[in-house]
Amino acid sequence: MTTTNVRDLVSAEEWQVRVDLAACYNIVAQYGWDDLIFTHISARVPGPEHHFLINPYGMMFEEVSASSLVKVDLQGNKVMASEYEINPAGFTIHSAVHEARADAQCVMHLHTNAGVAVSAQQEGLRAISQQSLFPLSNLSYHPYEGVALNPEEKKRLVADLGETQFMILRNHGLLTCAETIADAFLGMYILQRACEIQVLAQSGGQELTPIPAAILAGIQQAGKTVTRNAGGQLAWPGLLRRLDRSGAPYKL
Repeated sequence: MTTTNVRDLVSAEEWQVRVDLAACYNIVAQYGWDDLIFTHISARVPGPEHHFLINPYGMMFEEVSASSLVKVDLQGNKVMASEYEINPAGFTIHSAVHEARADAQCVMHLHTNAGVAVSAQQEGLRAISQQSLFPLSNLSYHPYEGVALNPEEKKRLVADLGETQFMILRNHGLLTCAETIADAFLGMYILQRACEIQVLAQSGGQELTPIPAAILAGIQQAGKTVTRNAGGQLAWPGLLRRLDRSGAPYKL
């Protein structure tokens, strides 16, 4: 199916979501956060149907384009013709969150080295950096249950997630969800940076200095002030300009 065919078959609103989601995949590849083809970012399609877009299984993240994304329903059935299939484990996690949370328009799940390293630590993410404070104010954990192929895990994952926007999947990786793709990306960027800093700080071999708990209380309002209430949208246009300079295929 060509780019023109897909764009002609969907609404302008869906096409914009496709462009932004494909951009997110391309950006993740640029940061080196991809795990070959084995992690996922999904976004809900605008409209009354509970359909969402996810990566074509087998395509590298730097190859993902707006037209190549696969549209599926909550049962994992393709609702638009595509030559690609989807990863069943990715579908289990993402469909669970999309079905349970109306505000989770975008769900982002990665297996970065630093994220998996922190997920394996008993204490999890620690309040040792400014970056860590933002996810710590809205963070949940889900215990490892093996490769996510069991539909019964969905209800437990959703219960653990609750109303949070950041989740550490024990021995597995990181997850963020948000109302926009830009916000889900910014959340993941901050969580990933916090994990990287923690692992680097621990490698120094000295006792770490924790941030006082009282500072954590006002961190969400501080975040809104720093981003001028724009959230991820403040940085998103610049990220797209970087993609354009690199010739990334997200608009195709």
